[in-house]
Amino acid sequence: MSLSIGQIEAHYARLPEGFFAALPPTPVAAPRLIAFNDSLARELGLSIDGVSPEELARLFSGNEIPRGATPVAVAYAGHQFGSFVPQLGDGRAILLGEVRDRSGQLRDIAFKGSGRTPYSRGGDGRAALGPVLREYIVSEAMHALGVPTTRALAAVLTGERVLREQGPLPGAVFTRVASSHLRVGTFQFFAAREDQDSLRALLTFAIERHDPSAKESDNPALAFLNGVIERQAHLIARWMALGFVHGVMNTDNMTISGETIDYGPCAFMEAYDPATVFSSIDQFGRYAYGRQAAIAQWNLARLAEALLPLIDTDEEQAVKQASDAISGFAHLYHKAYDEAFRTKLGLKKREDEDHDLVASLLLRMQQKQADFTLTFRAFLSAVDPQSDQTLRQYLGDDDVTDALITRWRERLLREGVSQTDIETRIKAANPKRIPRNHRVEEAIQAAQVSDDFEPFHRLARALQCPYDDDPEYETYEAPAAPHERVRVTFCGT
Repeated sequence: MSLSIGQIEAHYARLPEGFFAALPPTPVAAPRLIAFNDSLARELGLSIDGVSPEELARLFSGNEIPRGATPVAVAYAGHQFGSFVPQLGDGRAILLGEVRDRSGQLRDIAFKGSGRTPYSRGGDGRAALGPVLREYIVSEAMHALGVPTTRALAAVLTGERVLREQGPLPGAVFTRVASSHLRVGTFQFFAAREDQDSLRALLTFAIERHDPSAKESDNPALAFLNGVIERQAHLIARWMALGFVHGVMNTDNMTISGETIDYGPCAFMEAYDPATVFSSIDQFGRYAYGRQAAIAQWNLARLAEALLPLIDTDEEQAVKQASDAISGFAHLYHKAYDEAFRTKLGLKKREDEDHDLVASLLLRMQQKQADFTLTFRAFLSAVDPQSDQTLRQYLGDDDVTDALITRWRERLLREGVSQTDIETRIKAANPKRIPRNHRVEEAIQAAQVSDDFEPFHRLARALQCPYDDDPEYETYEAPAAPHERVRVTFCGT
């Protein structure tokens, strides 16, 4: 084979016994390439020139293991919908190892849907085609939108069927790239076992990977915790600014790196409503759009609990320091949230009334069931007082909207910059296209039912430059018609 995955390193696989189970991916019957992310491959330093789709399919299905790889299934625990499960782990995933990208940063390469592992808990270890396509589309869209995220490198059909509630479905393997696969639940796994030696080894590994400056701190564990808190505060603010609903914010789905991971029942909100829920398993709205910041803070508190023995040997002091750190999340989040929404309105300078302006706008959007993405994009044309009719289509043409737009224009005047500068800010902060639910489902159905992947590829292309005007992809901008609406999304397991 002429393909080379750079120089694969085995950093995680060198951690002590108990961190993982070493095993290869399970071969599949008839691998066929669906998609390969050439630009990401080059970013990772992969040599792909002259490599055939058949060769790519064999490699990214797990049928051939690249030289130097040390495949492992990673152990972790987690709170799932508030209930603690002491052992979860990679039940259908395999970490191949790490490569250094062109900037010298280590990046994990992992398979998803690669067969049973010791952590499968009775599952088949496989992935259905639909969730693989969803994760490919949405994770790459999130990257294009500027959100920290795991990335999609490849998707391969297995030539086998997997059995799910809907019946037998085409199977697939997804290749994910991440800064690391360390989760809050990874720390919980060893804390639950009161295994401080392993917990300390994990902390050392995590600091080296994500927070090297914490090594110089008087309290490395606390410095590390503060780093994770800051990254997550900025991440959730970015989600909120795009109307993104993760759908399953369990602690095993929260990364230490601050990257979005595990695109299961995720979706982008259309009509603005803080109570929006898509996930079929979120019966009580625990992970609703408007609750994501509170859940993030709750998850981070679980990380702090796991780190207590490493923060201070005096339990009372450890709890106080950890509690102070967790309390700081709210300030960091609200600051990042206000900045994100200020930018969406073309504003740069901070004023005390800005939060109330945004809150008033969102309330109006909720009352009018305004499309989240298109309403904010409409502010682009409304910078000119003579051309705000598009915005009024979403907010209503009445005195309430008049007052809201007047407040906003007064703020624009106080910015003291040109109309062109303001328009540039608004355009750069508000996408024209997002992965709308009905378009994602349309691509999945075409692939599953008719073996037609053109809708998938076309949607993926449309989302590569989501902030740009592009007449070729105008059909991807509109929200779903009533008969097209997808109100429920599903996990892939």
